[in-house]
Amino acid sequence: MTPDATASVDDSGAEVMASVDSTQTGQRLIIADISRDDAWLAADVADALALDDWR
Repeated sequence: MTPDATASVDDSGAEVMASVDSTQTGQRLIIADISRDDAWLAADVADALALDDWR
């Protein structure tokens, strides 16, 4: 599957936030660019990597 990604001309107005939300099935990590419509992703907290694991 090819990701649907486009290059942004100017990212200076981007405003990215993260939240951990509780759902009926557990906790979800939500990351969103609130300056754009439909620019978000979600993952189960149990599946999300700690910041140190990304380094």
